[in-house]
Amino acid sequence: MASIQEPEVQLAQRLASNEKLVRTKALKKLRKYIHSRSQIATGGFSGDELLKLWKGLFYCLWMQDKPLLQEELSNQISALMLSFHHVDGQLLYLESFLLTLKREWTGIDRLRMDKFFQLVRFMFRQTFEMLKSRNWESSAVCKFLKLLTEQLLQRGSGAPIGLQLHVLDLYMSELAAVGSAELTADQNLIFIEPFCKAAAKTKDRCLFNAICNSLLSAIIDQAPFAIDDLMKELKATEDSDSDSGQASGEDHDDKLNENISKPVGKKRARKQMNGNVSNDHDDDDAGLLQGEDSDTEVSCDEDIGHVLQFNYGALADRLFELASRGSILSRNRQRLYKMVKVLRDLNEGIFPPDEYPEEVSTDEDDDMFGSRKRMKRVAGHTEARDGGVPGAKKGHF
Repeated sequence: MASIQEPEVQLAQRLASNEKLVRTKALKKLRKYIHSRSQIATGGFSGDELLKLWKGLFYCLWMQDKPLLQEELSNQISALMLSFHHVDGQLLYLESFLLTLKREWTGIDRLRMDKFFQLVRFMFRQTFEMLKSRNWESSAVCKFLKLLTEQLLQRGSGAPIGLQLHVLDLYMSELAAVGSAELTADQNLIFIEPFCKAAAKTKDRCLFNAICNSLLSAIIDQAPFAIDDLMKELKATEDSDSDSGQASGEDHDDKLNENISKPVGKKRARKQMNGNVSNDHDDDDAGLLQGEDSDTEVSCDEDIGHVLQFNYGALADRLFELASRGSILSRNRQRLYKMVKVLRDLNEGIFPPDEYPEEVSTDEDDDMFGSRKRMKRVAGHTEARDGGVPGAKKGHF
Protein backbone atom coordinates (compact mmCIF):
# COMPACT_ATOMS: atom_id res chain seq x y z
CA MET A 1 0.00 0.00 0.00
CA ALA A 2 1.43 3.35 -1.07
CA SER A 3 2.11 5.83 1.70
CA ILE A 4 0.14 9.07 1.67
CA GLN A 5 2.28 12.12 1.00
CA GLU A 6 2.28 15.04 3.37
CA PRO A 7 0.19 18.04 2.26
CA GLU A 8 3.32 20.23 2.22
CA VAL A 9 5.00 17.86 -0.24
CA GLN A 10 1.92 17.73 -2.46
CA LEU A 11 1.65 21.51 -2.53
CA ALA A 12 5.37 21.89 -3.24
CA GLN A 13 5.14 19.52 -6.20
CA ARG A 14 2.21 21.44 -7.67
CA LEU A 15 3.91 24.77 -7.09
CA ALA A 16 6.90 23.54 -9.11
CA SER A 17 4.75 22.23 -11.98
CA ASN A 18 5.53 23.07 -15.61
CA GLU A 19 1.96 24.24 -16.19
CA LYS A 20 1.09 27.76 -15.08
CA LEU A 21 -2.53 26.90 -14.32
CA VAL A 22 -1.46 24.19 -11.88
CA ARG A 23 0.96 26.57 -10.15
CA THR A 24 -1.71 29.27 -9.84
CA LYS A 25 -4.24 26.91 -8.27
CA ALA A 26 -1.60 25.52 -5.91
CA LEU A 27 -0.72 29.03 -4.73
CA LYS A 28 -4.37 29.76 -3.91
CA LYS A 29 -4.69 26.47 -2.04
CA LEU A 30 -1.52 27.22 -0.11
CA ARG A 31 -2.89 30.59 1.01
CA LYS A 32 -6.07 28.95 2.32
CA TYR A 33 -4.08 26.12 3.92
CA ILE A 34 -1.81 28.52 5.82
CA HIS A 35 -4.74 30.68 6.92
CA SER A 36 -6.82 27.77 8.23
CA ARG A 37 -3.96 25.91 9.91
CA SER A 38 -2.46 28.94 11.64
CA GLN A 39 -5.81 29.71 13.28
CA ILE A 40 -5.50 26.58 15.43
CA ALA A 41 -3.52 27.14 18.62
CA THR A 42 -1.53 23.91 18.22
CA GLY A 43 -1.51 23.93 14.41
CA GLY A 44 1.58 26.00 13.76
CA PHE A 45 4.09 25.07 11.08
CA SER A 46 7.47 23.58 11.86
CA GLY A 47 10.66 24.73 10.23
CA ASP A 48 10.94 21.57 8.10
CA GLU A 49 7.39 21.95 6.81
CA LEU A 50 7.98 25.53 5.76
CA LEU A 51 11.24 24.57 4.08
CA LYS A 52 9.33 22.04 1.96
CA LEU A 53 6.77 24.68 1.02
CA TRP A 54 9.48 27.21 0.22
CA LYS A 55 11.21 24.81 -2.13
CA GLY A 56 8.00 24.69 -4.13
CA LEU A 57 7.62 28.48 -3.98
CA PHE A 58 11.22 28.92 -5.11
CA TYR A 59 10.68 26.86 -8.25
CA CYS A 60 7.28 28.43 -8.77
CA LEU A 61 9.08 31.75 -9.28
CA TRP A 62 11.84 29.98 -11.20
CA MET A 63 9.32 28.83 -13.82
CA GLN A 64 7.84 32.32 -14.31
CA ASP A 65 9.47 34.20 -17.19
CA LYS A 66 7.55 37.39 -18.02
CA PRO A 67 8.69 40.42 -15.94
CA LEU A 68 5.24 41.74 -15.03
CA LEU A 69 4.06 38.29 -14.02
CA GLN A 70 7.25 37.83 -12.01
CA GLU A 71 6.51 40.99 -10.06
CA GLU A 72 2.92 39.91 -9.44
CA LEU A 73 4.02 36.45 -8.32
CA SER A 74 6.70 37.86 -6.00
CA ASN A 75 4.07 40.11 -4.45
CA GLN A 76 1.74 37.15 -3.92
CA ILE A 77 4.47 34.99 -2.38
CA SER A 78 5.55 37.72 0.03
CA ALA A 79 1.90 38.44 0.93
CA LEU A 80 1.55 34.87 2.21
CA MET A 81 3.22 36.16 5.38
CA LEU A 82 -0.05 37.91 6.23
CA SER A 83 -1.86 34.56 6.21
CA PHE A 84 -0.06 33.64 9.43
CA HIS A 85 -1.87 34.87 12.53
CA HIS A 86 1.10 34.94 14.92
CA VAL A 87 4.36 36.83 14.72
CA ASP A 88 6.39 33.67 15.36
CA GLY A 89 4.89 32.00 12.30
CA GLN A 90 5.47 35.11 10.18
CA LEU A 91 9.12 35.34 11.18
CA LEU A 92 9.56 31.59 10.69
CA TYR A 93 8.24 32.08 7.16
CA LEU A 94 10.91 34.75 6.58
CA GLU A 95 13.61 32.57 8.12
CA SER A 96 12.66 29.61 5.91
CA PHE A 97 12.84 31.90 2.89
CA LEU A 98 16.37 33.03 3.76
CA LEU A 99 17.49 29.45 4.40
CA THR A 100 16.06 28.36 1.04
CA LEU A 101 17.69 31.25 -0.80
CA LYS A 102 21.08 30.55 0.78
CA ARG A 103 20.80 26.88 -0.16
CA GLU A 104 19.81 27.56 -3.78
CA TRP A 105 21.93 30.67 -4.33
CA THR A 106 24.78 29.09 -6.28
CA GLY A 107 22.33 27.49 -8.72
CA ILE A 108 20.66 30.76 -9.75
CA ASP A 109 21.92 31.93 -13.13
CA ARG A 110 22.37 35.59 -14.00
CA LEU A 111 19.21 35.66 -16.14
CA ARG A 112 17.04 34.68 -13.18
CA MET A 113 18.88 36.62 -10.47
CA ASP A 114 16.87 39.83 -10.88
CA LYS A 115 13.52 38.24 -10.06
CA PHE A 116 14.92 36.67 -6.89
CA PHE A 117 16.43 40.02 -5.93
CA GLN A 118 12.95 41.46 -6.36
CA LEU A 119 11.49 38.73 -4.15
CA VAL A 120 14.01 39.59 -1.42
CA ARG A 121 12.92 43.23 -1.56
CA PHE A 122 9.23 42.32 -1.38
CA MET A 123 9.82 39.96 1.54
CA PHE A 124 11.58 42.65 3.58
CA ARG A 125 8.92 45.19 2.66
CA GLN A 126 6.21 42.81 3.82
CA THR A 127 8.13 42.17 7.03
CA PHE A 128 8.27 45.89 7.77
CA GLU A 129 4.56 46.17 6.99
CA MET A 130 3.91 43.36 9.46
CA LEU A 131 5.91 45.15 12.16
CA LYS A 132 4.06 48.37 11.38
CA SER A 133 0.69 46.62 11.78
CA ARG A 134 1.84 45.61 15.27
CA ASN A 135 2.74 49.24 16.10
CA TRP A 136 6.46 48.42 16.00
CA GLU A 137 6.19 46.25 19.09
CA SER A 138 9.62 45.97 20.71
CA SER A 139 9.46 42.19 21.19
CA ALA A 140 8.61 41.59 17.52
CA VAL A 141 11.34 43.99 16.38
CA CYS A 142 13.92 42.26 18.58
CA LYS A 143 12.95 38.85 17.17
CA PHE A 144 13.28 40.15 13.63
CA LEU A 145 16.70 41.70 14.28
CA LYS A 146 17.91 38.51 15.94
CA LEU A 147 16.79 36.52 12.90
CA LEU A 148 18.51 39.01 10.59
CA THR A 149 21.77 38.71 12.51
CA GLU A 150 21.76 34.93 12.66
CA GLN A 151 20.84 34.38 9.01
CA LEU A 152 22.80 37.14 7.28
CA LEU A 153 25.35 38.97 9.43
CA GLN A 154 26.95 36.42 11.72
CA ARG A 155 30.26 34.93 10.73
CA GLY A 156 28.90 31.38 10.53
CA SER A 157 25.61 32.27 8.85
CA GLY A 158 26.76 30.99 5.46
CA ALA A 159 25.08 33.87 3.67
CA PRO A 160 26.53 34.60 0.21
CA ILE A 161 28.06 38.03 -0.17
CA GLY A 162 25.69 38.89 -3.03
CA LEU A 163 22.67 38.39 -0.79
CA GLN A 164 24.26 40.43 1.99
CA LEU A 165 25.01 43.33 -0.36
CA HIS A 166 21.50 43.30 -1.79
CA VAL A 167 19.91 43.39 1.66
CA LEU A 168 22.16 46.31 2.60
CA ASP A 169 21.08 48.17 -0.54
CA LEU A 170 17.36 47.81 0.12
CA TYR A 171 17.20 47.86 3.93
CA MET A 172 17.16 51.61 4.55
CA SER A 173 14.94 52.49 1.59
CA GLU A 174 12.29 49.88 2.39
CA LEU A 175 12.28 50.73 6.09
CA ALA A 176 11.91 54.43 5.27
CA ALA A 177 9.12 53.77 2.76
CA VAL A 178 7.11 51.89 5.38
CA GLY A 179 7.92 53.60 8.66
CA SER A 180 9.44 57.03 8.08
CA ALA A 181 6.25 58.76 9.24
CA GLU A 182 6.02 56.79 12.51
CA LEU A 183 9.47 55.64 13.59
CA THR A 184 11.38 57.82 16.02
CA ALA A 185 15.13 58.41 16.03
CA ASP A 186 15.62 55.95 18.89
CA GLN A 187 13.67 53.25 17.06
CA ASN A 188 15.67 53.78 13.88
CA LEU A 189 18.86 53.36 15.89
CA ILE A 190 17.59 49.97 17.09
CA PHE A 191 16.91 48.88 13.50
CA ILE A 192 20.51 49.53 12.41
CA GLU A 193 22.10 48.14 15.59
CA PRO A 194 22.89 44.70 14.05
CA PHE A 195 24.74 46.33 11.17
CA CYS A 196 26.78 48.52 13.52
CA LYS A 197 27.81 45.44 15.50
CA ALA A 198 28.64 43.57 12.31
CA ALA A 199 30.79 46.46 11.07
CA ALA A 200 32.77 46.37 14.31
CA LYS A 201 33.19 42.59 14.47
CA THR A 202 33.52 41.43 10.88
CA LYS A 203 36.82 40.57 9.27
CA ASP A 204 35.27 40.54 5.81
CA ARG A 205 36.49 43.69 4.10
CA CYS A 206 33.73 43.56 1.46
CA LEU A 207 30.94 43.34 4.05
CA PHE A 208 32.50 46.09 6.15
CA ASN A 209 32.79 48.46 3.19
CA ALA A 210 29.21 47.69 2.17
CA ILE A 211 27.89 48.53 5.64
CA CYS A 212 29.82 51.80 5.69
CA ASN A 213 28.83 52.83 2.17
CA SER A 214 25.24 51.58 1.95
CA LEU A 215 24.16 52.29 5.52
CA LEU A 216 26.31 54.71 7.50
CA SER A 217 27.29 56.95 4.59
CA ALA A 218 23.66 56.99 3.44
CA ILE A 219 22.60 58.28 6.86
CA ILE A 220 25.18 61.06 6.62
CA ASP A 221 24.24 61.97 3.04
CA GLN A 222 20.53 62.14 3.88
CA ALA A 223 21.05 64.31 6.97
CA PRO A 224 20.06 67.63 5.27
CA PHE A 225 16.84 66.08 3.94
CA ALA A 226 16.06 64.51 7.31
CA ILE A 227 16.37 67.92 8.95
CA ASP A 228 14.12 69.45 6.29
CA ASP A 229 11.47 66.80 6.97
CA LEU A 230 11.71 67.48 10.69
CA MET A 231 11.24 71.21 10.15
CA LYS A 232 8.23 70.54 7.91
CA GLU A 233 6.67 68.36 10.60
CA LEU A 234 7.21 71.04 13.23
CA LYS A 235 5.77 73.69 10.95
CA ALA A 236 2.75 71.52 10.19
CA THR A 237 2.17 71.03 13.91
CA GLU A 238 2.34 74.77 14.53
CA ASP A 239 -0.06 75.45 11.67
CA SER A 240 -2.56 72.93 13.00
CA ASP A 241 -2.53 74.63 16.40
CA SER A 242 -3.24 78.07 14.95
CA ASP A 243 -6.75 79.40 14.37
CA SER A 244 -8.47 78.53 11.12
CA GLY A 245 -9.20 82.17 10.38
CA GLN A 246 -5.61 83.26 10.78
CA ALA A 247 -4.44 80.29 8.77
CA SER A 248 -6.75 81.13 5.89
CA GLY A 249 -5.60 84.75 5.95
CA GLU A 250 -1.97 83.77 5.93
CA ASP A 251 -2.55 81.30 3.10
CA HIS A 252 -4.24 84.04 1.09
CA ASP A 253 -1.30 86.39 1.65
CA ASP A 254 1.16 83.64 0.75
CA LYS A 255 -0.66 82.96 -2.51
CA LEU A 256 -0.57 86.66 -3.36
CA ASN A 257 3.14 86.81 -2.62
CA GLU A 258 3.76 83.70 -4.70
CA ASN A 259 1.86 85.16 -7.64
CA ILE A 260 3.86 88.37 -7.38
CA SER A 261 7.26 86.71 -7.03
CA LYS A 262 6.54 83.80 -9.38
CA PRO A 263 9.04 83.60 -12.27
CA VAL A 264 7.68 84.11 -15.74
CA GLY A 265 6.97 80.86 -17.58
CA LYS A 266 7.72 80.21 -21.23
CA LYS A 267 4.18 80.70 -22.55
CA ARG A 268 3.59 83.79 -20.44
CA ALA A 269 6.93 85.27 -21.50
CA ARG A 270 6.04 84.85 -25.17
CA LYS A 271 2.71 86.61 -24.68
CA GLN A 272 4.35 89.53 -22.90
CA MET A 273 7.02 89.85 -25.57
CA ASN A 274 4.49 89.71 -28.41
CA GLY A 275 2.20 92.17 -26.65
CA ASN A 276 5.08 94.56 -25.87
CA VAL A 277 4.34 94.35 -22.18
CA SER A 278 7.95 93.74 -21.25
CA ASN A 279 10.95 94.83 -23.30
CA ASP A 280 13.63 93.57 -20.95
CA HIS A 281 14.74 90.32 -22.57
CA ASP A 282 17.47 89.74 -20.03
CA ASP A 283 14.97 89.71 -17.17
CA ASP A 284 12.78 87.22 -19.03
CA ASP A 285 15.75 84.95 -19.71
CA ALA A 286 16.81 85.18 -16.08
CA GLY A 287 13.29 84.29 -14.99
CA LEU A 288 13.22 81.32 -17.31
CA LEU A 289 16.58 80.11 -16.06
CA GLN A 290 15.45 80.60 -12.49
CA GLY A 291 12.29 78.61 -13.16
CA GLU A 292 14.24 75.79 -14.79
CA ASP A 293 16.68 75.69 -11.88
CA SER A 294 13.86 75.58 -9.36
CA ASP A 295 12.17 72.76 -11.26
CA THR A 296 15.44 70.87 -11.28
CA GLU A 297 15.88 71.36 -7.54
CA VAL A 298 12.33 70.18 -6.86
CA SER A 299 12.80 67.09 -8.99
CA CYS A 300 16.07 66.29 -7.21
CA ASP A 301 14.37 66.63 -3.83
CA GLU A 302 11.55 64.37 -4.96
CA ASP A 303 14.04 61.71 -6.03
CA ILE A 304 15.31 61.43 -2.45
CA GLY A 305 12.09 59.79 -1.33
CA HIS A 306 11.40 58.95 2.30
CA VAL A 307 14.11 59.70 4.85
CA LEU A 308 14.59 58.32 8.36
CA GLN A 309 15.30 60.53 11.37
CA PHE A 310 18.38 59.77 13.49
CA ASN A 311 19.94 61.03 16.68
CA TYR A 312 23.43 61.58 15.29
CA GLY A 313 24.99 62.05 18.71
CA ALA A 314 23.61 58.75 20.01
CA LEU A 315 24.68 56.95 16.84
CA ALA A 316 28.19 58.42 17.13
CA ASP A 317 28.46 57.33 20.77
CA ARG A 318 27.32 53.81 19.90
CA LEU A 319 29.80 53.48 17.04
CA PHE A 320 32.59 54.84 19.24
CA GLU A 321 31.75 52.31 21.93
CA LEU A 322 31.82 49.43 19.45
CA ALA A 323 35.00 50.62 17.72
CA SER A 324 36.86 51.09 21.02
CA ARG A 325 36.86 47.40 21.87
CA GLY A 326 40.18 45.61 21.76
CA SER A 327 39.14 42.85 19.37
CA ILE A 328 38.32 45.25 16.52
CA LEU A 329 40.58 45.30 13.47
CA SER A 330 42.63 48.48 13.18
CA ARG A 331 41.36 49.29 9.68
CA ASN A 332 37.75 48.95 10.87
CA ARG A 333 38.45 51.13 13.90
CA GLN A 334 40.04 53.91 11.86
CA ARG A 335 37.15 54.19 9.44
CA LEU A 336 34.53 53.98 12.17
CA TYR A 337 36.31 56.77 14.05
CA LYS A 338 36.03 58.93 10.92
CA MET A 339 32.31 58.18 10.80
CA VAL A 340 32.04 59.10 14.48
CA LYS A 341 33.68 62.48 13.86
CA VAL A 342 31.32 63.31 11.00
CA LEU A 343 28.26 62.24 13.01
CA ARG A 344 29.31 64.37 15.98
CA ASP A 345 29.74 67.33 13.67
CA LEU A 346 26.24 66.71 12.33
CA ASN A 347 24.95 66.63 15.88
CA GLU A 348 26.45 70.10 16.36
CA GLY A 349 24.89 71.34 13.12
CA ILE A 350 28.10 71.17 11.06
CA PHE A 351 27.62 69.45 7.72
CA PRO A 352 30.55 67.62 6.11
CA PRO A 353 32.33 69.51 3.31
CA ASP A 354 31.91 68.55 -0.30
CA GLU A 355 34.12 65.82 -1.61
CA TYR A 356 35.51 68.10 -4.33
CA PRO A 357 36.36 71.79 -3.89
CA GLU A 358 34.35 74.37 -5.75
CA GLU A 359 37.34 75.79 -7.62
CA VAL A 360 38.97 73.04 -9.62
CA SER A 361 41.72 73.80 -12.09
CA THR A 362 40.77 73.31 -15.72
CA ASP A 363 42.75 71.40 -18.29
CA GLU A 364 44.11 74.66 -19.72
CA ASP A 365 45.46 75.65 -16.30
CA ASP A 366 47.09 72.24 -15.92
CA ASP A 367 48.68 72.53 -19.36
CA MET A 368 49.93 76.03 -18.58
CA PHE A 369 51.35 74.90 -15.24
CA GLY A 370 53.08 71.96 -16.92
CA SER A 371 54.53 74.16 -19.68
CA ARG A 372 55.93 76.57 -17.07
CA LYS A 373 57.66 73.70 -15.30
CA ARG A 374 59.14 72.53 -18.58
CA MET A 375 60.33 76.07 -19.38
CA LYS A 376 62.04 76.33 -15.98
CA ARG A 377 63.67 72.95 -16.48
CA VAL A 378 64.99 73.93 -19.94
CA ALA A 379 66.26 77.26 -18.58
CA GLY A 380 68.07 75.46 -15.78
CA HIS A 381 69.81 73.11 -18.19
CA THR A 382 70.85 76.04 -20.39
CA GLU A 383 72.29 77.95 -17.44
CA ALA A 384 74.21 74.89 -16.27
CA ARG A 385 75.63 74.43 -19.76
CA ASP A 386 76.76 78.07 -19.82
CA GLY A 387 78.66 77.67 -16.56
CA GLY A 388 76.05 78.71 -13.99
CA VAL A 389 75.31 76.69 -10.88
CA PRO A 390 71.51 76.75 -10.54
CA GLY A 391 71.41 73.80 -8.17
CA ALA A 392 73.64 75.38 -5.48
CA LYS A 393 72.00 76.51 -2.26
CA LYS A 394 72.18 80.09 -1.11
CA GLY A 395 74.82 80.78 1.46
CA HIS A 396 77.24 78.04 0.27
CA PHE A 397 80.43 79.03 -1.53
